[in-house]
Amino acid sequence: MTESVRGALREFEPMASHVSWRAGGPVARAFFPADLADLAVFLQLMRHDEPLLMVGLGSNLLVRDGGFDGTAIFTHGVLDVLRREADGSFYAEAGVASPKLARFAGRQGCAEAEFLAGIPGTVGGALAMNAGCHGGETWRYVDRVLMLNRDGEQIIRRPEDFAIGYRHVGLKSATDEVFAAAWFRFPEGNAEVATARLRELLERRIATQPLQLPNAGSVFRNPPGDHAARLIEAAGLKGTQIDGAQVSEKHANFIVNPDGKASASAIEMLIGRIQSEVAEKFGVALVREVRIVGEIDRQSRQGGEGV
Repeated sequence: MTESVRGALREFEPMASHVSWRAGGPVARAFFPADLADLAVFLQLMRHDEPLLMVGLGSNLLVRDGGFDGTAIFTHGVLDVLRREADGSFYAEAGVASPKLARFAGRQGCAEAEFLAGIPGTVGGALAMNAGCHGGETWRYVDRVLMLNRDGEQIIRRPEDFAIGYRHVGLKSATDEVFAAAWFRFPEGNAEVATARLRELLERRIATQPLQLPNAGSVFRNPPGDHAARLIEAAGLKGTQIDGAQVSEKHANFIVNPDGKASASAIEMLIGRIQSEVAEKFGVALVREVRIVGEIDRQSRQGGEGV
């Protein structure tokens, strides 16, 4: 396969260096495409039953210590085309960082894209989970998307082709497609106002979130009419630790890895403890935002598997 593609294919790639939690096991195969066309060729050459994991900035992902027995495709810094089209829409490939799109749209004099600066991931990840913050959600501004299927075919789809919900997006009629790019539309605005808003949101993030420590952003979705952080704090869990993984003292819906020594199993066990205690004390079932994949390391089974 390596003779047919231009990108790099590596085996047993450690994921701790690719996810923002700085923890987790290896993936069996890791592919770093040269560009979108190269990714299409790679998908065409893959076995159709090969487990596939799309990775952007790794800011919403945990790979268990036993690793992922499949192929991870890394998009950040590769699928990075960003431009404004003649029709006024913004074309962004899946590997473009969401804050980069926010700044680009703001400089172009558009409004309401600023919330994307608060999403610490890529456009592909934002599309896959309908990421949002500060009152904005990704799919509110999606005009159409470019998908790739496992045959390497490019397919343009509209929002009505998807079931779109709070932090969840799914295709209604296919399961073998991945997000390659999207066209966004934002209302006209003022570049100076957008810049000021971006600065304000960044200052708020710095003041309220533990950005200086390895983390994966918000761990849980907010329950209807409430906030996960409030429930976690009310349960007395701020600062709780399991083998190096810690509920942030700064923001209770963040789990941090202060010394970079926590295992994926420790993080997952802490997630499970939070869910258990919040459910017991308040009757609320917290739903994860972060994605957990892979196999639990056999050695960690002796100490507990988490959830």
